[in-house]
Amino acid sequence: MVLGAQEESYIKAHEQDAYEWLKTLARIPAPSGKEDKRVEFCRRFLEESGAEGVYVDEAKNVVYPIGVTEDNPLAVVMAHMDVVFPDMTELPLEERDGKICCPGVGDDTANLVALLFVARYLAEQRLLPKEMGVLLVCNSCEEGLGNLKGSRKIFEDYGKRMREFISLDGGLAAIVNRAVGSHRFEVTVKTEGGHSYSCFGNPNAIAQLAAVVSDLYQIQVPSYGKTTYNVGVISGGTSINTIAQEAKMWCEYRSDDVRGLKFMEEQFASVFAAYQKRGVNLIVELVGERPCGNGVDKTALDELTAKAAEILQTVTGEAPQIKSGSTDCNIPLSMGVPSVCYGAYDGQGAHTREEYVRKDSLAMGYRVAFLTILRYF
Repeated sequence: MVLGAQEESYIKAHEQDAYEWLKTLARIPAPSGKEDKRVEFCRRFLEESGAEGVYVDEAKNVVYPIGVTEDNPLAVVMAHMDVVFPDMTELPLEERDGKICCPGVGDDTANLVALLFVARYLAEQRLLPKEMGVLLVCNSCEEGLGNLKGSRKIFEDYGKRMREFISLDGGLAAIVNRAVGSHRFEVTVKTEGGHSYSCFGNPNAIAQLAAVVSDLYQIQVPSYGKTTYNVGVISGGTSINTIAQEAKMWCEYRSDDVRGLKFMEEQFASVFAAYQKRGVNLIVELVGERPCGNGVDKTALDELTAKAAEILQTVTGEAPQIKSGSTDCNIPLSMGVPSVCYGAYDGQGAHTREEYVRKDSLAMGYRVAFLTILRYF
C-alpha cells in the first residue's frame, strides 16, 4: 500500500503550508466544550478549500460529508479539536531543536491538521468515495469531562449506517482497538463545621472524605482485563482553624473489560452507601461515563486493525503496538462498530505543558492520513 505520484507531489508541494496551519491552530485555545475558535478555523478552512456541504452540528462538530446520501453506509474518520488545558488565551508555542513545543500540539492538533490536509486535497480534486459515504469530522469534547460528546453526536446522527470508524489520535507507534471504559464521579461531603477549638468534636468533612478515600483504596481489582481506579483531585476546608464544612473529590475507575466496570461499580457503590448509612452527608454525582466495547465482530475488527497496521508499517518501517485505550472509538465500539485509533506524528509530553511534536515526523503523518482516507476513494 503506497501513495500515488500525484498524492506524493501534493504533500511535498503543501508540506510547508501544513506546517504553518499547525502552528496557527496549535495556538488557538480549545478546552472541551469551548472549542468555538477552532470550530470557526476548521469550518472556514474546509469551505475555502472548496469542500461542499460542511456543517457544524449541535455538539460543535465540524462535519464534511463526502458521497453521503440519505441511506448509504458510511465510514467515519475524525480528529478532535479540544485539548486538556483550560486556557482561554493563546497557547504558547515555541520552535526549537527540530520540535514544535506547545500544549496540545500533538494531542490532537497535529492529527487534526493531517485530517484537514487530506480534506483539502479531496475537495480540490472533487473525489468521491467508491463503496460508501465518508464523513470527515473535526470533533469536539474528546478530552476529560467532555465525555466524548462529539463522538456520541456523530453516532446519534449516523450510527445505524456506520460500517467502520477511525479516530486520528495519538502517535504513529500504536493502534488502539479495545475500549477502556470509565465512570467518573464528583463526591462531596458536607458537615456542620465550626471553630477548631470551641467546636472541637464536630464532624470534619475533610476527615470523613479522607476515610472514604482510604476505603476505596482497599478495593482489590479483578483479574480479568485491566482494571484501575484513582482519586485525582481533592479539595475543601476554609482555614487552618476551621472544622471543614465541605470537602470534595473527583475519582474514577476504568477497565477494558465490561465485567471490570461492573465489578468496580458495585465496589464503589458499596463504599459510598456504607458512609451514607452511617449518617455521613455524602453526595455522589456521576460526571463522566465512557463505555467498553460490546458486540464488535472480531473478524471485521481484526481486518480494520490489519489495514491500519499495514499503513503505519509502510510509512514508518515499524510494526505498531496494538493496545487498549480511552478514545472517541469507545462510542462506536460499544455499539458493535469496528473502530481503531492511531495517530500521525511522533512526539512526547501529551497532557503536559511540555508537549512537543517532532517536525521531521509530520511528513510521515501526512502520508498515514492520506493512506487512511484515500483507501475509501
